[in-house]
Amino acid sequence: MKRGITTRFVFGLSLGLIALSIAPSTFAADYHVHPTLGDDKSSGKTPEQAFKTLKRASKLALKPGDRLLLAAGQTFEGMLEFEKIAGTAEKPIVISSYVARAESNGLPGVINARGFAAGVLLNNCAHIQLSNLVITANGGGMKSSSAANAGMRCGVLIQADEKGDYAGFHLSNITVRDVYYEEPGFVRAPGEVRTANGTQHYGWGIRFINHSDEALMRDITIRNCTISNVCHTGLKFTARNECIKQIRVDDLRVFDVGGPGVQMSGVCDGRFRQLDVNRSGSTNDTRNWGRGSGLWTWGSSDIVIERSRFQNANGPGDSAGVHIDFNCRNVIVQYNLSANNAGGFCEILGNNHNCAYRYNVSVNDGHRIKGKGGAFQEGKTFWLSGYTGDKSPRLGPFNTYFYNNTIYVDEDIVAKFAISPTTRGVLIANNIFHIKGQSETVMGDQNRADVGKAAEIPGVLFRNNLFLRADNWPMDSLLQDDAPILGNPGFQNPGGLKFEDYIPVNQSLVRNRGIRIPTLPGDAVGIVGGLNLERDIMGQRVVDEPDLGAIEMVSPETLQADSR
Repeated sequence: MKRGITTRFVFGLSLGLIALSIAPSTFAADYHVHPTLGDDKSSGKTPEQAFKTLKRASKLALKPGDRLLLAAGQTFEGMLEFEKIAGTAEKPIVISSYVARAESNGLPGVINARGFAAGVLLNNCAHIQLSNLVITANGGGMKSSSAANAGMRCGVLIQADEKGDYAGFHLSNITVRDVYYEEPGFVRAPGEVRTANGTQHYGWGIRFINHSDEALMRDITIRNCTISNVCHTGLKFTARNECIKQIRVDDLRVFDVGGPGVQMSGVCDGRFRQLDVNRSGSTNDTRNWGRGSGLWTWGSSDIVIERSRFQNANGPGDSAGVHIDFNCRNVIVQYNLSANNAGGFCEILGNNHNCAYRYNVSVNDGHRIKGKGGAFQEGKTFWLSGYTGDKSPRLGPFNTYFYNNTIYVDEDIVAKFAISPTTRGVLIANNIFHIKGQSETVMGDQNRADVGKAAEIPGVLFRNNLFLRADNWPMDSLLQDDAPILGNPGFQNPGGLKFEDYIPVNQSLVRNRGIRIPTLPGDAVGIVGGLNLERDIMGQRVVDEPDLGAIEMVSPETLQADSR
């Protein structure tokens, strides 16, 4: 292959053929790998001189601008493992596929990492681009223990354990599927699902782990990737003291994973858009953990989760569409669909500050019943918990903003609400609570019930919410709406899974009935970026006073103005 010439690869992925142009750098090298036509004694620098194995390719000392290319349509056994290789922002190192022969049919290269720690393992590396690969790793125990975290298997594992600045990881068009540590037929003990994150060997989709407080991992982009059938978490970030920063995830599909769809600990500055997470906490394989929210955060700040779908989360505890675990700040959940998640819709734990759920649609969330099918927590429509750890005192949450959400619960589900007496500062406004069945207050049950009574929770603004009936919000709750609105908005198709299904027919009941969202008393922060949004969940402008719920009743004049 001649240098300086742009080569176009066409790969048939799940979303159709994707054309990718890669322009190699003038002084960089290409290395090729082909499992049947290659030879590890060759130079690897042309398709005709390709290496044969991933083990040989892993010995390369890749430099800025170098590309390691796997033959499209071929399957490679083993693992790509690199230590301390680094490109630059201008000349990243690329790991991708190339079309070796026409019969590849445009399919990406496949890494079968059965028995290995990961399909791709990068340790203390920087400025790496991964693209157009499929990674699978179904069982096999561990053939090699040279890598850290040998008791864990991942599709992609990127980690740091030494002091340094590790920046510039970009993943695109990656498919990770069927990642398990144990062999098919292995059955987890019933008590394993009750542990905090599992204690045994598991398979994970894509993981970023920062083991050192003196290391910083940053500038991470994940686009157009798919993760399915892994026995624990799909996409996971793990650090302490917010030592993973600047994450951008767009167009990610995660389904049938045994744990959470997406999880982050110790992250700062994350934007998650256009996620489609379905059936997290899946039990479709006996090796699965069997518990997990669609997405959850812990010890993280400045996180936005938006324009995504979280459906059918399963598990005996947690397992909400999105939940905010303790010790977070400024986590915003907006413009999402949350549907049929066993654990519920809104779950905010202790010592969380200035977090918000706004302009979301929730459909039949929180259907789990404590004590049924091994469940040790109730499913809840709305839950503010003071939990900060098994042995820690209850604390907060503080300054929670919950507004302009549309919540539908069918008549066969009891809508359950739990408010910790340690709550300090909460705004609940402009929501539609369309609860056809019963509602009740339940105790917060994050390992033990919340105890104590509060005569009054300080810093509350609870008003201008629409309820189907007066008993939609439990009468014995610590919080009560000062100015409730009662009535049926007349949804187009209640129970449906499209935003259009929740456009009210009874527009006079919701139009301009909301309030502009103020900062809570004593709160000097509010929500970073502002409290009052310019657009609703469907992208329509919010004009005059906000309407109730997630969808604005747009006048013909406004539609005409927006079309100009």
